[in-house]
Amino acid sequence: MSGPTRRDVLAFGVAGAAAALLPAGVRGQEVESHGLSTFGDLKYPRDFQALDYVNPHAPKGGTFSRQIEQLIGNQNFNSFDTLHIFCLRGDGAAGMDLCFASLMARANDEADALYGLAAESVIVSADRLIYRFRLRKNLTFHDGSPLTAEDCAWSFNTIKAKGHPYFAQPLHSFVVAVAEAPDMVRVTLAPGRGRSLPLLVATLPIFSKAWWAGRDFEQPSLDVPLSSGPYKVGRFQTGQSIDLERVKSWWGEALPIEVGTNNFDRLRWDYYRDRAVAFEAFKARNFLFREEFTSWIWANGYDFPAAKDNRVRRETLPDQTPSAAQGWFFNTRRPKFADPRVRQALGMAFDFEWTNKTIMFSSYARTVSFFQNSDMMASGKPSAEELALLEPYRDRLSPLVFGDAVLPPVSDGSGEDRTLLREAAGLLKQAGWSIDGGKLRNAKGEAFTIEFLDDDNSLERHTAPLIKNLSRLGIDANYRLVDTAQFQARADVFDFDMLVRRYSFGLTPGDDVVFTWSSRAAATNGSYNMAGIADPVVDALLQKIIAADSRDALDTVCRALDRVLRAGFYWIPQWSKPEHWLAYWDVFIHPETKPRYARGAPDIWWSKE
Repeated sequence: MSGPTRRDVLAFGVAGAAAALLPAGVRGQEVESHGLSTFGDLKYPRDFQALDYVNPHAPKGGTFSRQIEQLIGNQNFNSFDTLHIFCLRGDGAAGMDLCFASLMARANDEADALYGLAAESVIVSADRLIYRFRLRKNLTFHDGSPLTAEDCAWSFNTIKAKGHPYFAQPLHSFVVAVAEAPDMVRVTLAPGRGRSLPLLVATLPIFSKAWWAGRDFEQPSLDVPLSSGPYKVGRFQTGQSIDLERVKSWWGEALPIEVGTNNFDRLRWDYYRDRAVAFEAFKARNFLFREEFTSWIWANGYDFPAAKDNRVRRETLPDQTPSAAQGWFFNTRRPKFADPRVRQALGMAFDFEWTNKTIMFSSYARTVSFFQNSDMMASGKPSAEELALLEPYRDRLSPLVFGDAVLPPVSDGSGEDRTLLREAAGLLKQAGWSIDGGKLRNAKGEAFTIEFLDDDNSLERHTAPLIKNLSRLGIDANYRLVDTAQFQARADVFDFDMLVRRYSFGLTPGDDVVFTWSSRAAATNGSYNMAGIADPVVDALLQKIIAADSRDALDTVCRALDRVLRAGFYWIPQWSKPEHWLAYWDVFIHPETKPRYARGAPDIWWSKE
């Protein structure tokens, strides 16, 4: 699993500046390299044999089973009805990205670096706009048919033209891919392209052009696709479970980037619509591994016999990546949320201190930043470098941007902090809302209502106290639980008031932040800009992020953007923790040290059995 994991690439914003990507000393000239990185640093030399954090001799075999924990493409947590995760329609099955090889794959002990997978090397033009990937010999799809540059070119062009926005939108400056020869694919990028684009292309899935002939790429399907990665589709029950089987004769198994990875013969995902039911299934050994995200269960749930006698093990592993920005996001496309004073006021109704103490066993810290737990997080007053970026837009920015970085309010922990609620009522009044007949109304007499949309009730207990405090402000709020298909359909077209989202931009944000916060994304169905942020200043800072040519410059622009977003009150931030809570049946072994920038499971784990 260390190879074709697009979710890692997008999450970490793996990228390369127009003047970087290659080792220092070779810029300004065409050069061939075995790897690419953001600012020119590669840890591993051309002749490396294996990644430092793997066990090169890990045995193959056994099963790793779990629930789906992260989403890419059209996937969702509760069900699936298609094996095609790369189109907009349908609910995609878990794990399908592991079935497809890519040109390059990331090393998880480097902030952002890729090494050759299907491509043995890449030749980069002096202007960094043409990337020619030299393919390895004897590449094949799982049916034995050859994998060629023509397949690569067709795949990349098709994803841009017809793929899910998750994959397609970051490719806006990708011009075209062309097969120069059976073993050479040329990728052309537009001038001014984003820093992340070359490596995003290098990690796109490679499809069989012949298999897709006569099929509609934009339609969901349960046909098992012909693929080329370390796993292939095995048994599945639509909406319930899916197995992937290790390809035992896979051409990539002995490559340095893959040695010691993909050690399980079978990967299995089980779907549960209810977290309590899922936990009972784990206790019954219906699946073997879970990352725990519920503090109550972590604190109190592991008192069953198998956990007491260590047949189920628990580990807390450090998470050294930036913490995800999780919260309730306002849909600012709706007029009632257009005024930032309204959004600020509603945020005052959430008593994090009471919620953390009462519901979450004081396990979490308050999230305050869109780049939490990183050097990209703004704090205190802007530095001189940040001010240089922000001053040209002073007349278009809130004065809050130029003071101490905005923080969510700290309550008295009572669950209904009257001081904060009075302040919230004052802000609502300034914004033109007043109490009439016990209800908060605008000048037209329209009542203020909020629907919290969800397809999983795991946060209902956390949302209920917020709803209660909103009612004290005269707001009629409710928690609406819908089925997964309806939730996804409404989210794709932004038909909601508020919903929870969790954004992770990793160590090197690039085009991924454009896809999340830009005006273009706000107007694109299926994009991740749930809040509908359409601000020219944000757009300008996003362009500076993707153009930053050093780590220091990138951190500075991200801190400036963080200030602007936080002063916009686009969300009610929730909570985070810089660690992984893992629970698993004692049938696994893993290296003593996990990779710095990844969890490691199941990528480099192996089976005792």
